[in-house]
Amino acid sequence: MERTGCAVVGGGPAGMMLGLLLARAGVDVVVLEKHGDFLRDFRGDTVHASTIRLMDELGLGPGFRALPQSRLQNVAFPVPGAGLVTLADFDSLKPPYNYVAMMPQWDFLDFLASAAKAEPRFTLLMECEATGLEFDDGGRVTGVRYRSAGDTAAGGEQVLHADVVVAADGRQSVLRRAAGLSPKEYPVPFDVWWFKLPRRTPGRTGAAGVVPAIGDREAMIALNRTDYYQMGYLAPKGADARIRAEGVERFRRRVAALRPDLADTVGSISSVEDLHWLDVRLNRLRRWYAGGFLCIGDAAHAMSPAGGVGINLAIQDAVAAAKRLAPDLRRGQVRTATLAAVQRRRWMPTVVVQTVQRIMHRAVFVPLFAGKFPSADAAGNTSRLRQALLFAIRHNPVLRRILPRVIAFGPLPEHAPGFARPLTH
Repeated sequence: MERTGCAVVGGGPAGMMLGLLLARAGVDVVVLEKHGDFLRDFRGDTVHASTIRLMDELGLGPGFRALPQSRLQNVAFPVPGAGLVTLADFDSLKPPYNYVAMMPQWDFLDFLASAAKAEPRFTLLMECEATGLEFDDGGRVTGVRYRSAGDTAAGGEQVLHADVVVAADGRQSVLRRAAGLSPKEYPVPFDVWWFKLPRRTPGRTGAAGVVPAIGDREAMIALNRTDYYQMGYLAPKGADARIRAEGVERFRRRVAALRPDLADTVGSISSVEDLHWLDVRLNRLRRWYAGGFLCIGDAAHAMSPAGGVGINLAIQDAVAAAKRLAPDLRRGQVRTATLAAVQRRRWMPTVVVQTVQRIMHRAVFVPLFAGKFPSADAAGNTSRLRQALLFAIRHNPVLRRILPRVIAFGPLPEHAPGFARPLTH
């Protein structure tokens, strides 16, 4: 019979961070990842200042900064009649946490996995897909059922028993469903179609940009990669069948119209099969836990891509969970009250971020995809209200100090627990 202290399902940012921290706490921890590697495109990859600071606190800062990455120095948005408006300039923050790092998520996960594997209490099982939960007679979760790539026995399932099972298996969490937990869904007006375009001048760059190109009922963003752009096409939710039915040539024309400077590269989109559809969700569980079981990250609260905060909020969940779980796990008994404490700690920042995203959806994306995005008049003038808002964003010293910090660190950022910090830190 296999047994561990903590079984973490999902080798994403939340799962890998939790595994690393608990291993440094002297707890036996096993992370199960259903894929054979982390090489999957089109996943969140904005690493905010809160996470960069955490890397430093864990003694991983130099290695993290050596990874291929570009730096986002500000957040800007095009406003009709006003040009490009900078909402947050990270240069106003104290170095070295005055930027957001943009990097492929697989590089970040490989880096975390390497750091975790250096801990003797850490085990990573790749190609092991969770299929369900084990319960005792009282309904408490006692382990996780999983199937590995090498299973040949009838049924092919194995059981890993644990003092606590943590679901970090994303917005389509198998274990959340097995535990009988279901999230409350909030309306989202758009989906995203990810694809690649080649860069004319491949190579590592120091600056990153995510300024959206705005069209009629559509928008697009571009993220710098070493030898290509990761493009995100945004259109009304439910448009996937229509976009694919229109064919690749129509989609190429859409891209070229939004980004004329990239028009000569759209031929690299060979078919609509090159478009990776993201069904954008915004939801959260009312209760993140059951006896012996906890959800964190997207399994507890799926985030909209608006603001690019998903990775960072998930990592903050992992840090908060590690701090509270480690003492119980050392004693060999995880109390339900401890699991509830994790949710209490992370509830406020989750609600705040999701509320901001819902406001952004209503204020920006709903009118955009309804063809009612506010525009300037014939003379290029904006309304008095918008002029006042733009003036406040550009010139109010309080807003100019607060907005960059809120975006870079988020509400209630977590610090590395003492047991996870290197002795020389």
